[in-house]
Amino acid sequence: MPDYETFEHDVLVIGAGGAGLRAAIEASAAGVRVGLVCKSLLGKAHTVMAEGGIAAALANVDERDNWKVHFADTMRGGQYVNSWRMAELHAKEAPDRVRELEAWGAVFDRTKDGRILQRNFGGHKYPRLAHVGDRTGLEMIRTLQDHGIHQGIDVYMEHTILSLLKDGDRVVGAFGYERERGRFKIFRARAVVLATGGIGRAYKITSNSWEYTGDGHSLGYEAGAELIDMEFVQFHPTGMVWPPSVSGILVTEGVRGDGGILTNKEGRRFMFDFIPDNYKAQTADNEEEGWRYTQGDKNARRPPELLTRDHISRCIVREIKEGRGSPHGGVFLDISWIKKKLPNAEEYIKRKLPSMYHQFKQLADIDITKEPMEVGPTTHYIMGGVRVDPDTQMSRVVGLFAAGECAAGINGANRLGGNSLSDLLVFGKRAGEFAAKFAKENSHGEIDNNKIDMYAREALKPFENSSGANPYSVQRDLQEVMQQNVGIVRDEGEMRSALDHSKTFWERAGRVGVTGNRDFNPGWHTALDLKNLLTVSEAITRAALERKESRGAQFREDYPEKDERFSKVNTLIRKGEDGGMEVLLEPLPEMPDYLKQVIEENR
Repeated sequence: MPDYETFEHDVLVIGAGGAGLRAAIEASAAGVRVGLVCKSLLGKAHTVMAEGGIAAALANVDERDNWKVHFADTMRGGQYVNSWRMAELHAKEAPDRVRELEAWGAVFDRTKDGRILQRNFGGHKYPRLAHVGDRTGLEMIRTLQDHGIHQGIDVYMEHTILSLLKDGDRVVGAFGYERERGRFKIFRARAVVLATGGIGRAYKITSNSWEYTGDGHSLGYEAGAELIDMEFVQFHPTGMVWPPSVSGILVTEGVRGDGGILTNKEGRRFMFDFIPDNYKAQTADNEEEGWRYTQGDKNARRPPELLTRDHISRCIVREIKEGRGSPHGGVFLDISWIKKKLPNAEEYIKRKLPSMYHQFKQLADIDITKEPMEVGPTTHYIMGGVRVDPDTQMSRVVGLFAAGECAAGINGANRLGGNSLSDLLVFGKRAGEFAAKFAKENSHGEIDNNKIDMYAREALKPFENSSGANPYSVQRDLQEVMQQNVGIVRDEGEMRSALDHSKTFWERAGRVGVTGNRDFNPGWHTALDLKNLLTVSEAITRAALERKESRGAQFREDYPEKDERFSKVNTLIRKGEDGGMEVLLEPLPEMPDYLKQVIEENR
């Protein structure tokens, strides 16, 4: 085996977004040596794109809010296939994690009496999102990074992990490479935390950054971890569709929380046309009441534009399919209309939504204080991921932990806006805490040099096929197929076709070729990403086929209703002994009576 540079840590965290940074901080605070590997530069994680706020029942704006209401909202949004224990821990611990972030220097917007301000968001009964204008994710990353760099954490920027290393059934490190120069590296560790984010780059239209190629999902799967809920892919309802310079860029839910409305080409607020039964009691049935809610009237019910993301996305698709969409295949999102209600509307919008105003003025020459935006659903988030223990965040693979978007359980069939950032904080902390505890109780394992040689040869194979398939064309074709066949609206025929394509894509990926050398070679990086993208795409498709119903983010035209058979199961995916992908239905653990009572009290 060549003499690869080797680094040794007690805990290795893969991914430096909100979950990874919080895990690294917590593990370091426990007194262990921590390594933090990030695919891009530190501070550039996709967490910065979470704009609207951090969901936590602080009750600063509405005293009726508490962890029980937050828990019930999260379970209702997830259609009750969530991990009830994770939802409980999240609702109880999120306020402390936000106050902790504040103590570390996060500069939140404030109420008149100086407390953290909170805003309305889809699926939340009360204003619950602690925010910094519409730049909350950026402030969160800045705060965690500034705090974390003083904790003695070793940071490896612009490195990609290719494989996890195992000693028997236990994970003992990782093998990866430095992206700039292409040099292979070995990371030995007593415990490993996956915090790599999502899978959005498996789809053509996505709000996700280039890093989101399903790395953690695939690494965990290959190491023997189970994946659950992979069919539940969230399409954020408001991504820009026009002009092309901003296509796919997210328009924060905060626009609707501050009074923005959705209209079709006829100017009608179509969200009033269909309000789901389980939300009717909490949803305004007229425009005036909806407006009063956005302005803080505690006696008003929320407007239908603040229903859950899965429902709004399907309503938008319906308007487009039935010919009532905008000229460029979306619908209109309008915050400028509030000038009919507020004399200082332009200043109000610029103060509440500064990033939205400046971003679209500069990139698209759209002034959101004067004209509507054209928006449509964009691939945004996956509820599915590595199955973990709710309390410790350890997967079924000994020594392997996961947190954030690449872990699963808290969200069930659909994630509420703002829950992602508090999820990162709550379970990032827990993953770091218990990874450190595991590291203290276990020694370093043995590294199999033969496996290292095999991983290195596999990674260099594209250079041997310099005249082979173009990795970019394989990725593009995969994205097209996933967008068309496993998107917002699904049926068996289209998904079977996607699986047929998948076989071809695997074959093409095995023949991809790149030219040049390992230094500064983005074509090589793309070739190495294909395995992860293909793995998560196949997992999404197989899980979606197995769940023969419509629930949350999964909508099947051939099974348009919920089915009681699937109301108490998760789809579970694991690697079979023959190397193939196995799909099972796993019963959910029974919810304890005290939590059932909480849900009943908050119907």
